[in-house]
Amino acid sequence: MEINTAVIFAGGKGTRFLEQTRFIPKPMIQANNLPLVVHIINHYENYGVNNFIVLTGYKKESFNEYFENNDVYKKLEANQFTNNNNSTINLLDTGEETLTGGRLKIALNTFELDNFFLTYGDGISNVNLDKLKEFHFRQDTIATLTAVNPPPRFGNLEIEDNHVTLMQEKSDLKPQWINGGFFVMSNKIINYLKKDEPMEQEPLKNLVNDKQLSAYKHEGYWQCVDTIRELEILENDLIEKKELFK
Repeated sequence: MEINTAVIFAGGKGTRFLEQTRFIPKPMIQANNLPLVVHIINHYENYGVNNFIVLTGYKKESFNEYFENNDVYKKLEANQFTNNNNSTINLLDTGEETLTGGRLKIALNTFELDNFFLTYGDGISNVNLDKLKEFHFRQDTIATLTAVNPPPRFGNLEIEDNHVTLMQEKSDLKPQWINGGFFVMSNKIINYLKKDEPMEQEPLKNLVNDKQLSAYKHEGYWQCVDTIRELEILENDLIEKKELFK
């Protein structure tokens, strides 16, 4: 079964990266002269996805300005662009203060979607989207998330009666799987979006309770961009580890 639409969360304020997000939305931060959201679009295009719905809000004009002033893109109509790969990029204003669950609900009420990809506008990965999609349909659940295991930042201590009983170095720690985004979802997710709330809280928790959320374990590259340091890591990786993104 084919999926040709990817929905991208891009409307938040990115308060953890105020050095740049006081001027532009986080998905428009450039990594090696290309906005994060464009890196993400390019990744999906490599797997044949050619319809994109970018859920904007905070400083939404930044997206329009970029696509209007870049020769790679051609404006089709208000808030809709195409590029040299014949992809369509739809910019949907979902409000400056709206939470992720509310943004997705607006998208599902605006566009006719069956099965679709969904991700955040600040995470870069080389996840194999074909394998992710195949895994999702085999699981036969409403949603599948990509679970990633980022390197631990610190070691762990175990403490008993005020004494350290175990010290674990970072390399000794057990894998800690987290939500890396890169979802596949059925439009049935709308039944779990009751109000404007973080999608990651009650909606996903209720999917878990109903055994309708699967996890695809991705052990390859994944990097979120919440800080200047993380942006520097990503920019270096895009050059030094470019073979990972082919």
